Amino acid sequence: MTARLLSAASMLALLAGPALSESFNRIASIPVIANMAEGEDRARASSAEIVSASPDGMTLIYTDSPLGVVGLIDIRDPRAPKPLGNVALQGEPTTAHIIGTHAFVGVNTSESRAKPSGRLAVVDLDSAAEVASCDLGGQPDSVAVAPDGSFLAVAIENERDEEAGDGGLPQMPAGFLAKLPIRDGMPDCAALERIDLTGLAGIAPEDPEPEFVDINEAGEIVVTLQENNHIAVIGADGRVAAHFPAGAVALENVDTRTDGRLDFSGKTDPIPREPDGVKWIDADHFVTANEGDWKGGSRGFTIWNKDGTVVSESGATLEHAIAEIGHYPEKRSKSKGVEIESVEFARFGETPYLFVLSERASVVAVYDLTDPAAPQLTQILPSGISPEGAVAIPARNLFVTANEADLGEDGAARAHVMIFERSIAEPAYPMLTSAGADGLIGWGALGALASAPGREDRLFAASDSVYSAMPSIYEIDTGTKPARIVKQTIVTRGGDPAQKLDIEGLTSDGEGGFWLANEGDAAKLVPHAILHVNETGEITQEIALPAVLLAHQTRFGAEGIAKVGNTLWVAMQREWGDDPQGQVKLLAYDLDAGEWGAVRYPLEPKGEGWMGLSEIAVKGGHAYVIERDNLIGDKAAVKKIFRVALADLQPAPLDGELPVVAKEEVRDLIPELRALTNGYVVDKVEGLAFDARGDAWVVTDNDGVDDSSGETLFWNLGAVMPWAGPAPALPVNSAAGRNRNARPPRAPGPG
Repeated sequence: MTARLLSAASMLALLAGPALSESFNRIASIPVIANMAEGEDRARASSAEIVSASPDGMTLIYTDSPLGVVGLIDIRDPRAPKPLGNVALQGEPTTAHIIGTHAFVGVNTSESRAKPSGRLAVVDLDSAAEVASCDLGGQPDSVAVAPDGSFLAVAIENERDEEAGDGGLPQMPAGFLAKLPIRDGMPDCAALERIDLTGLAGIAPEDPEPEFVDINEAGEIVVTLQENNHIAVIGADGRVAAHFPAGAVALENVDTRTDGRLDFSGKTDPIPREPDGVKWIDADHFVTANEGDWKGGSRGFTIWNKDGTVVSESGATLEHAIAEIGHYPEKRSKSKGVEIESVEFARFGETPYLFVLSERASVVAVYDLTDPAAPQLTQILPSGISPEGAVAIPARNLFVTANEADLGEDGAARAHVMIFERSIAEPAYPMLTSAGADGLIGWGALGALASAPGREDRLFAASDSVYSAMPSIYEIDTGTKPARIVKQTIVTRGGDPAQKLDIEGLTSDGEGGFWLANEGDAAKLVPHAILHVNETGEITQEIALPAVLLAHQTRFGAEGIAKVGNTLWVAMQREWGDDPQGQVKLLAYDLDAGEWGAVRYPLEPKGEGWMGLSEIAVKGGHAYVIERDNLIGDKAAVKKIFRVALADLQPAPLDGELPVVAKEEVRDLIPELRALTNGYVVDKVEGLAFDARGDAWVVTDNDGVDDSSGETLFWNLGAVMPWAGPAPALPVNSAAGRNRNARPPRAPGPG
């Protein structure tokens, strides 16, 4: 095989800026718990895995394995999807496709992996009931529909038990491919054709485990044998027309160690592709998502000729592009990186588009496949956590993802279906990228934001403990669209990257360096402290919190820092042991006198989650704070900016009574968090800074894509004023936002 690496233009495609051309933007999100009936326990785990659309594009169906159902969604108005309820099945649904008014659902009914079984359930969409069933003779994993609707192909995987032996192959019984005719809209169960796939692969040929199937216009079936690292093409006559090993890819400039740093200087030995999802892109070519399962996973995708020739190989280029928008999952570095799970293909107008789903980075990469030998990356779309399936609906200019992860605890994110629309518009995402910097800069978990005197169109952000082995300060050019990280400065101690840092606050020292608020954790021997770094990032001073405070410490400490004259003000996130319930401290440290003081800040009433502070910044005669709960989506209640007059910040000694300051609500951020990208409301609104023009900027912390969708929202609030609708939130995504001299619309209000 020969491989042609993707054009360098793919890596640079996102640099051209948001020209007003066709692009995909998310227009709606719906949590799948919305399909549960009144009175059902919505705390139960649910999921959205494989998704398909009706022929008219008005109805979606997705599989929900934890609940043992398929869910239906009405998307006649795609901006306002409506739940249509769940259909219970006796078993675990693995995949579903619609022909006419019927859905054909693969259902796993296996007693055990050693005794696999399954069926094809037929669900009538009008009555939302199962009306027929075919015994498939094994455990179904993937179902594909012929373009003309004349037959189905079902991958009967009979998957291995990862806990048996060394978790490898062979583990009998062998899998196979089932071909099932459709007559008068119903499956002809008696005519099921069993296609033998044994003897093909070089790895465990006696135990093929077909994973994913697709069918082209000629009736040819392509099937991936993931664990066998093999691919087969079945002719329209039901015979094996071609088969070949999926091969391996040696990667360069990748992060290969899970060590709390983003280091893309590593390389790998050849890694088996072990492809999962597969899609035909024309009569002679198909594309595989090289997820890996047993021993492999090459972090990208491959376009093949059906004779087994590699037409193009993504290598590490997609992973690099994902790192540039802050979505690289560092905790997966020693394993499969961004883990490309599945692919979708469709023509929208004259443009052939490939959609590549990254399970671990929670994004979808969009490629123009006009030339299959040189795919051009045009966008990376934000999805929910762990996109598993996708369906394109070109007739309606829609694209849909099913995101399987359901965290379901403590107000965390639930599984979602998300809808995107192609239109003549700017991409709404990403809002921040490092593309175009000198060298690849990976980033994420931005928990602090600051400006610096005399630096127009520049802000600075810092990463938190997610990257504890490489704490960094990032310089951001806010005069471009999207905003760009142009420089990374690693925080060092004695010349080496500083350890045990959790930077949650950042403020300029006025001389090129910064003061940092380090949130401690006694259990991890991380001290609560204030640190000073010079312009090169070297720590030059450390100020520990006083013993009178540390006697009452908890995990949740300093979350913001601001400098007023020669006083550093530190916002503590939550109550410590000596705080009244519902009040937190704003600490003051006098740099001249070396003395501590504090005031108390009254929090909003606590709802379902906890309440705390995430940031403090100063403008004019006021200190502005971000106050938030720790809830996500529809449960989120408080993500707000308040202000306190500087004249009221009169610190008292820590060993006496502390005055309680008065606060004034300035901006409720939840409407903007909903409207910016039409996703669910994210949890961690953590950074606030005022630029040289006095405009407020906000950034969200994506937790380094760990149990998070990875989305970083970074936008200009303009003047800090009550939000009156979409207009003030638009400049970052508007034509005005592309002009570095353009200013967002202003209205009278607190400033």
